[in-house]
Amino acid sequence: NHIVDTRLCSCFGNQDGVTVSLTEHLMATLHAFGITNAFIDVTGPEIPILDGCANGYVRYFEQVGIEIQNEKRRVLKIKKEVAFTDDKGNKIAIMPAEDGFSVDFEIDFAAKSIGHQQLKFDMGLDNFKKQIAYARTFGQKQEIDMLRSMGLARGGSLENAVLVDGETIVNPEGLRDPLEFVRHKILDCVGDLYQAGMPIIGSVKASKTGHYHNNMLLREVFKDDSNYEIIEK
Repeated sequence: NHIVDTRLCSCFGNQDGVTVSLTEHLMATLHAFGITNAFIDVTGPEIPILDGCANGYVRYFEQVGIEIQNEKRRVLKIKKEVAFTDDKGNKIAIMPAEDGFSVDFEIDFAAKSIGHQQLKFDMGLDNFKKQIAYARTFGQKQEIDMLRSMGLARGGSLENAVLVDGETIVNPEGLRDPLEFVRHKILDCVGDLYQAGMPIIGSVKASKTGHYHNNMLLREVFKDDSNYEIIEK
C-alpha cells in the first residue's frame, strides 16, 4: 500500500510526501537471506543502485553477518490462484505451493538483442547468488532518451545498467550471461513481492510484466482473506 510509483522501479512513499525509490534490489536480497527484521537508514531519495544488481548487497550482508532471533517468522501462504492482467494481456499469477517460493518468468522484446527469454527460479540463498543476484537492470536507448527528457533516469550509466540499442549491447563488456535480461526481471519480482512484508509460500508465473504488475498482484492477493493464510514457522 506504500508503493507510489512503479515507472522505473518500486518507489515507497508516505502521507507526508517522503519517497524512497529503487527499493527492489535491496528488498530482493533481504528476501533471499530470509531477513524479516531490519532497520534501514536512508539519507537520500533512493537506495544506492551500486552496479545495477544485487551483488553488492549480498557482499555487505555476508560481511556483517545476520543475527538469528528467537521469534518465529510470519509467512504468507497462498491458498488459491490469484492473478493480475493488464489491458495488453500481460499477466502475472501466483499459485499455491507445498513449500518454498518460485518464479517462472517470460519476457519478449522487439529488440533483437533481448528477444524472447524464459527462466524458472527456485528461491534459496545459493540459487539467488548463483542465478540472479548478478543480473543488472537494463533499458533501451530510445526509452532512456525519453525518460531523461522528462528529468528521470539521470543517474543511469553504463556503470550501473545494460543499455540496448536495437541489435546492439552498448556496454563494452557485453552481457554477464546470455539470459541476464530475464534474470534481472526475476530479481525485480523477488524484491517487489517481498513488499508483502513477509516471506511467501507460493509459485509465481509471469509473462511480460514489471514493477507495476508485481505490486498489483499483491494488492489482488490481499483483497480477499480467502486467498491466503498467515502461518508461523
